[in-house]
Amino acid sequence: MFLWIWLALAKIGCSVALLNHNIRSKSLLHCFTCCGASVLIAGAELQDAVEEVLPALREQGISVYILTDHVTTEGMESLTDKIAQASDEPVPADLRANVTFSSPAVYIYTSGTTGLPKAAVIAQRRLWAMAFFLSICGVKSDDVVYICLPLYHSAGFAVGFCGAVERGATVVVKSKFSSSQFWDDCRKYNVTVIQYIGETMRYLCNTPKRVSDQVHNVRMAIGNGIRPEVWRTFISRFGNVDIKEFYGSTEGTLGFLNYAGKTGAVGRVNFFHKKLYPYALVKFDQEQEEPVRNKEGFCIEVAKGETGLLVSKITQKAQFAGYARDPKQTEKKKLYNVFEKGDVYFNSGDLFRTDHENFIYFQDRVGDTFRWKGENVSTNEVSDILTMATSLEEANVYGVTVQGYEGRTGMATITLKKDHQFEPDAIFSHVTAYLPSYARPRFIRIQDCLAVTYTFKQLKGKLVEEGFNPAVITDPLFVLDETVKSYRPLTRDTYQSILDGHFRL
Repeated sequence: MFLWIWLALAKIGCSVALLNHNIRSKSLLHCFTCCGASVLIAGAELQDAVEEVLPALREQGISVYILTDHVTTEGMESLTDKIAQASDEPVPADLRANVTFSSPAVYIYTSGTTGLPKAAVIAQRRLWAMAFFLSICGVKSDDVVYICLPLYHSAGFAVGFCGAVERGATVVVKSKFSSSQFWDDCRKYNVTVIQYIGETMRYLCNTPKRVSDQVHNVRMAIGNGIRPEVWRTFISRFGNVDIKEFYGSTEGTLGFLNYAGKTGAVGRVNFFHKKLYPYALVKFDQEQEEPVRNKEGFCIEVAKGETGLLVSKITQKAQFAGYARDPKQTEKKKLYNVFEKGDVYFNSGDLFRTDHENFIYFQDRVGDTFRWKGENVSTNEVSDILTMATSLEEANVYGVTVQGYEGRTGMATITLKKDHQFEPDAIFSHVTAYLPSYARPRFIRIQDCLAVTYTFKQLKGKLVEEGFNPAVITDPLFVLDETVKSYRPLTRDTYQSILDGHFRL
């Protein structure tokens, strides 16, 4: 019903805010009010969540509809009976007469790991363009597209669903991603195109091997966030699936598509693409968290092989609609006088590098990369190396502050593969063999599972806050000890020794 209701609202010219069904209380009220909505529609299973905030909604004069036959709560109405009574006559065109390409089509909330979500404004022009992405990837009308990503997010809704509608393709909608049911669903529904995001491909690779792993008709996988080693493992195990890795943010003005199939890349620098949608990778100061500028006050492009901040020029073709009713956050995403006086660029907040063949690679999010012993450490690169170890399944790398040291010290929260134990000596040998000294995690924390966002991106904020104090953390903790060439348990005594400066990191 979610999709049918959106189609109906779009047909009469309404803009729609796609709410995350997991949010409650303060977050729910914030997300609802920040986009200026006047009507709330919810499924029957969410009625209790709506009732929690109903008094506040009634104070604002909000109309509340529930998808059920009967509603007894005052201030709520049934939508199901109204749908049953609706006319089947064509919708009057004058209802959407004022809708233009610049009109808001949907509001999609950022999956920020800290603070309240921001409502990114997706104009009709932008949604229309996003709907063509599957066509660019080579999806055809006879394809069957499997969508198991949240429909309140741009990947599942705009790229997946709207893209399939544009193609005239068949859509299989799964209410929730399930690694154990994924391939059975693909076989059952004759799926030919799948979507992925964040860590979902790793989850599929971590399932027990089956003789039927390559018995399917999936020819293409479209998404973003796949790590290089997972890419190789996926192809080796599940067959020659054409992986279309891309880069794009919900509110951003630029995207890349790896049409060449280069493992690990998100795309390739192209003269015509850059001419139509100007962008650059510029030097970035990790400590100040701002672009480096020359004596004239302009940004400095990085050389090939160097990591830089992606900035894209805001133009008539590449518009930045910003965040609903949040001019402060909208302004924070803009950079002025980047290469010349008066120009305005969108700050992606993402770090990239290009190689000698002009392939472009995502490196890290600004704020995730940290500086240690005068060097910048990419959390993604360290995670990729760690998960190459035999016993490790997942790794979330981040920097923590340590008394007496400048910058942040590397720490990794890991999960272990089934029937494997943590091997301190082996992990020490692994990180010393593959990582430079400054990039080796000084602390390791072991958990049963890693926390992720609803788009399967690893959550770092809480882990950073918790730090490495064994008096606070109940999970097993280890510290890298060069003297014994191993990781040793991080006890309270060792912790105090680190703070006192007796144990050197």
